[in-house]
Amino acid sequence: MTRIAVLQMCSGVDPDDNTDVIVDALQRAASGSAAMLFTPEMSIALDSNRKRASGSITTEDNNPYIERLRRACSETGVWLSLGSCAVLAGEQRWANRALVIDASGRICARYDKMHMFDVDLASGESWRESKTYRPGQDVVTIETPAGHLGLSICYDIRFPALYQELGRLSCDVIAIPAAFTVPTGQAHWHILQRARAIESSCYVVAAAQAGSHADGRRTYGHSLVIDPWGEVLLDMGDKPDIAFVDLDNARLAEVRAQLPSLANRRHIPQSSAQ
Repeated sequence: MTRIAVLQMCSGVDPDDNTDVIVDALQRAASGSAAMLFTPEMSIALDSNRKRASGSITTEDNNPYIERLRRACSETGVWLSLGSCAVLAGEQRWANRALVIDASGRICARYDKMHMFDVDLASGESWRESKTYRPGQDVVTIETPAGHLGLSICYDIRFPALYQELGRLSCDVIAIPAAFTVPTGQAHWHILQRARAIESSCYVVAAAQAGSHADGRRTYGHSLVIDPWGEVLLDMGDKPDIAFVDLDNARLAEVRAQLPSLANRRHIPQSSAQ
């Protein structure tokens, strides 16, 4: 049994303020005996104004907010799955990057969001992540106190092939941090998160942004922890908060023995037009 903490945020445009929230959450996680804290997508700053945001976007190595979080992990002895933050990735483009920081403050895994949110919603919202962000190329997993952790970010959830690969790699937990819009959250958030847990036979931890943000957007919230059978163990509603959940390794083994879909999976050949 491993206790984790999940932080639901309403990140603003000031990285210092948001980093304060995460550092405080690491301290609260330690006080609550959690081995690991999970945070949402764009935890350090959520700002759709690229000109304003660019003032605090640096390479990962030169980022003072990441450095502060590394020190906080070392001081608290808590691992951090930082849902994501924007980092400079060359050629005037950024990466939407998830980081895993261990209890000594070492960055031991990084994942760049693969799928760019380029959509026009019926609500009138229009998003073009590919104008700013460079998509990632690599599937990433890492051994953590919570188990074998697979990394993904937000819009990735709509592309099952990534989660099929994470399932093939026998992940115990998949992180799906997000800043889901309200319309798409109301329609698809719970369904997609439960599907990813079921098809991968593992826990899903989905820390989310929630509420009305300083840049004018609204996010859906409802951070979730879901077990391998698809049962919702935690739903944090629509307000910023921290919550704790115990992940049970025995539950993983029970579900995989009862319904061994990963073991039974067959290779599906490409079809040819007839």
